[in-house]
Amino acid sequence: MQILPYSINTGQVNMDVDKQLLESAISEQLQEPIFRLYGWNPPCVSLGRNQDEGFLDKEFLKSNNIDVVRRLTGGRALLHDDEITYSFVCPVSYLRNGEHVVSSYKEISQILIDKFKLLGIELEFGGTRHINPKLDYCMLISTGADLCYKNKKLIGSAQCRKNGYILQHGSILYDYDRDLLKKVFHEDIDTDSIISIKQINNKLTKNEIIEILSKG
Repeated sequence: MQILPYSINTGQVNMDVDKQLLESAISEQLQEPIFRLYGWNPPCVSLGRNQDEGFLDKEFLKSNNIDVVRRLTGGRALLHDDEITYSFVCPVSYLRNGEHVVSSYKEISQILIDKFKLLGIELEFGGTRHINPKLDYCMLISTGADLCYKNKKLIGSAQCRKNGYILQHGSILYDYDRDLLKKVFHEDIDTDSIISIKQINNKLTKNEIIEILSKG
């Protein structure tokens, strides 16, 4: 597996790099997966590929130096702020059950389960909950492919597929500002359904997590 070094970029650069990795893998017919870790500066709202952006208050975002970008992947919006983001690109054939969407999510996410176990954090796949069509914030929605800690969502992921290749990327909550989330998404943030690394172990640093995740 090719592991790219952690970097911090604007939202548009991050999405452009993920797109370039996918396109390069396709054009070069790469058989080796690529794993990338990155952060965001300034904070950024990413919208799912087909998500309506009507809920966004563009003036509020601008005044708070929050960017907006659209992802290649589906799903609903995220505020990328105090987090670690990963992306994984591979041919469908690399996975045992690559043609099956949920199975492929779980197979890729198993990498994260194994890595976090080294940090003393036991993650498990979440159960599917009824999706409220009014919710715009992705972390409040639970699917069978999410990674949870004690039934609370820690990592949300999304995929896109093109020409026999998969791009999966996801958000690992290091910490979050509940009040800011409420202002961005105009909805109550149910802290009983999500959790951050800081809440699990407030002594664990981002650099420690990045170091473990970056090891082959």
